Amino acid sequence: MASREEIMTKVEALVEPFNNKGVPLKETTTFAGDLEWDSLTVMDFVAAVEDEFDIIITMNMQAEIETVGQLADAVAKLMES
Repeated sequence: MASREEIMTKVEALVEPFNNKGVPLKETTTFAGDLEWDSLTVMDFVAAVEDEFDIIITMNMQAEIETVGQLADAVAKLMES
């Protein structure tokens, strides 16, 4: 089981190829506001996260996840189940 810190490190690495604005990543960095991602970018990123962690992120979960930190928490929770 990966620690929250390990998950956060992997999430940050997965964000990098999509971070066209070069925004410094923090727990509070938002996907829509700070990174300015459109829906297609979000879908590509979610697929990368699902592949990396071998999880499924439902559409309902996606709608609730707004920040990098929230995503790390959701991944940790999904990996527990």
